[in-house]
Amino acid sequence: MTDTSAASGSQRGPRKGETQRTGPVTFLRQSVAELRKVVYPTQKQLITYFTVVLVFVLVMMAIVSVLDLAFGKLVFSMFTGIAQ
Repeated sequence: MTDTSAASGSQRGPRKGETQRTGPVTFLRQSVAELRKVVYPTQKQLITYFTVVLVFVLVMMAIVSVLDLAFGKLVFSMFTGIAQ
């Protein structure tokens, strides 16, 4: 590809499969229209979701802590020869 053909390629319209850039005003209008479509959870749903996530995180923390403690003791006993 020569320099002239590369330079002229950037001045053409969008290629097949590419979309044309939108202006800031159009972007803002489309963003506001999409935000109007969002369905926000009720307070009851939000509390339920928060509780489920909190319980899940606490359970996972407990599992990882127990595994860390067990593997730590195992490795310590292997390298020191002391059974605890």
